Amino acid sequence: MFQLIPYEKFRDTPSVRFFDITIANSNARDLVFHDGAATSPNNGSEGCWQFYMHAHQEDNLLALSGGRTFYLVNLSWKQPFHMVRLQANGDILRIPPGTFHRSVSDPDGSLVLNQAVRAAGANLETEFRVYNSAEIPLLLKATSQSAPPPRRHGFEQFQLRVA
Repeated sequence: MFQLIPYEKFRDTPSVRFFDITIANSNARDLVFHDGAATSPNNGSEGCWQFYMHAHQEDNLLALSGGRTFYLVNLSWKQPFHMVRLQANGDILRIPPGTFHRSVSDPDGSLVLNQAVRAAGANLETEFRVYNSAEIPLLLKATSQSAPPPRRHGFEQFQLRVA
């Protein structure tokens, strides 16, 4: 299952805060900038949602600015579909390997740091494939209008934006 990981503030000075955001065993860093209300990955040509899924990589995502909504689907979870809200200065979202995921940024965009943990043999070609839900019946079923609604996390004070 995914996790929301708090991190520790270790020092305050006038107008400056310092945080320890270290993810143990992280061996890769990705910085992902969304300009405006970007969706990643984009929808397929027929309008179906597309997802990333890393077989050999754990993502650890921290919003540095703006906000982003993540759509997570893992067919092995008791409830497979979740929506998680990340806001700057909030928790780190840990997405385990084997989880389909996509994200939508707020209208003003967002900047997210990923402190990934990549297994030996992982490479960008295989780990960053795009999966079209139209081609994966169980994924399409889990995210369809007739499926149970996703479980929402972190939306208490934010307005919902749909992909």
